[in-house]
This record gives sequence, structure tokens and C-alpha cells, in this order.
Amino acid sequence: MKILDYLKKPVVAAALGFVLGLFIGLVVLGWGLWPVHWTNADPSSLRPDLQADYLRMTIDSFVNNPVNELAIQRYQALGADGLAVFERIRAGYPDQNAIKNFAEVVQAPTPLATPTPGTGQTPAKPGALTAILIIVGAIILFAILGFAVYKYLIPLFRHTTSDSPANRARDITNQAEMTDYSTRGDVQPIAQFMTTYVLGDDLFDDSFSIDSPSGEFLGECGIGISETIGVGEPKKVTAFEVWLFDKNDIQTVTKVLMSTHAFNDVATFQRLQAKGEPFLVERSKQVVLETAALQLVATASDMEYGKGALPEDSYFERLTLEIAVWPKPVTPQV
Repeated sequence: MKILDYLKKPVVAAALGFVLGLFIGLVVLGWGLWPVHWTNADPSSLRPDLQADYLRMTIDSFVNNPVNELAIQRYQALGADGLAVFERIRAGYPDQNAIKNFAEVVQAPTPLATPTPGTGQTPAKPGALTAILIIVGAIILFAILGFAVYKYLIPLFRHTTSDSPANRARDITNQAEMTDYSTRGDVQPIAQFMTTYVLGDDLFDDSFSIDSPSGEFLGECGIGISETIGVGEPKKVTAFEVWLFDKNDIQTVTKVLMSTHAFNDVATFQRLQAKGEPFLVERSKQVVLETAALQLVATASDMEYGKGALPEDSYFERLTLEIAVWPKPVTPQV
């Protein structure tokens, strides 16, 4: 399956979006463009060696300017680390009298926490703020993951259970018989596929690789939902797109297979006509798509319309499509 086909799945898109967002948020924005810079931090946030230098300068200043209130304020700015820093520098300080006087003024070894001026609250250290941000980020992350599981994973698991529309469609496809063109005197196609849509398979999108008998890649083909009608779940599909890609061609050929209601409704017909040539789906009716080197024949081997409040024959309950591909004969150059 092509990468674009995987990206169409909601769970894959959600996981990729989460990883990409995490990378951009942390690496590009958080560490690259706008990294965190600490400014105007108080002395309690310094490294231990810088705290020691700060306290030595505080004592030196107290010797030259013995203002008790200023000495107490500067000492208490170290917070809970003040006593430990004081003990580390006590023995090595050259003026022991100054150490003694300073200790008496600041009442070591029982320092008080320093309130932030004008707030009356103890300033938070960067480590505490980081922890708070991590906790908040974790809560947000788990909330996002929980929403993704509820929104995408659980419906996906339901979609893949044995009673899911996709599995019922697979069973129908496995029981269907492909056309044996050789018994009709026709050339056997180089590629032949069978696919089935069942109401409720809202992610229906089937694609196939076209290879030559020698294994050479020639192109791809497939069918997917083109248009729905009404509201609510499951989606009511009123038209499909059959497409053919040829590696030797410059464009993908697309034709639209429409329900009777969509084909006869002028507005719907004109809107879908922009996506490709419109065709009315009928049992055993063939639709031909041609590119530069390939010819595809799509046959509705079985179909059934849904019944309900919507207009009659407006959406499909089931559609089984057989796809056969032949190489176009090479026109000799004159």
C-alpha cells in the first residue's frame, strides 16, 4: 500500500501528528528557537560554589558597611542553603571576628526563608517550576492520548472485528468467482482483482499493483468512496471512483460509478462530473479506463441498494467489482 494510503487512516495520521508536534514543540521551539533562560534568579538558585562566593562577598560588605538589616536580607536570600554555605566558608574566611559578628547578626544557624519583595511569598526555585511544568505536560499528554484512543483506536478495533463490514466484504470477495476470459476466447488479462464494499465500511479504499508477467511494475489501479448522501453513520455511499495509473502516462484516469439517484440528480451529476467521467452502476455492466499503455475493464458483478428514509436507489448496501487489466497493443511506427 502506498504511503499516502496509510496517511489516510485516522490512527496513523493522529500518531504522526503527535510525534511531529512533540518534535517541533520540544526540539525546534523549546530547545532551538525559544529555549528557557533563567534571569533575575535569587542566590538560592546558584551553584554551591557561586553561593559560597556570594556569601563571602556579603560578609565582606558587612565588614565595610555593618547594616544589620541588609546583612540579614542578603543571608536569607540563600534560603534553606544558607546555613550549609555558611559552614563551608566559616573556617577558611580570613577574618574570624567578622564571621562571628556576622553570625550573631543573622542568627546562624537558624536562617529564615526570604520572601520575594512585595509578594510576601517564598520564591520558587527553577527546579520546582520545572517539576510543575513536567507534571502539567504529563497531564496534557495523557489527556491527548486518552482522547486519541477513544476517538480513533477503539473505533478501529471495532472496525476489524469478525462482524465488521470490512471482514464481511472480504468474505464476499473470497466467495466471488472471477471471469475466465480464456473460455470466452479472449486474451487473459495480465492482472485481475476482485473487491467488495459493504455498507458501514466508511474507510473503504482498495488499491492494487499492476505488474507484467515478468514482474515489472506497470502501474496501479483501485476504487474508493467518491460521494456520500445524507448524514450520520454509517456513511451512505452514492458514488465510487475507479482509477487507473500508468507509469508511462502523465496522469491518472478516473471514472465515477454512480447510483441511479446520483446519476439522475442534475446537481450531483454535475458536481461529480468534475472528478471523472460519470457512469451508472448496473449489474454486469462494464466500465473501460484507458491510458497510454494499459486498458482496465471494471465490471459490477454484484450490487444491492440500501433501503431507508433516503431516496430510492440512492446509496449502496453492497457492491462487488471485478477489475481486469490488459496491456494495450503497441502501434508500430511508420
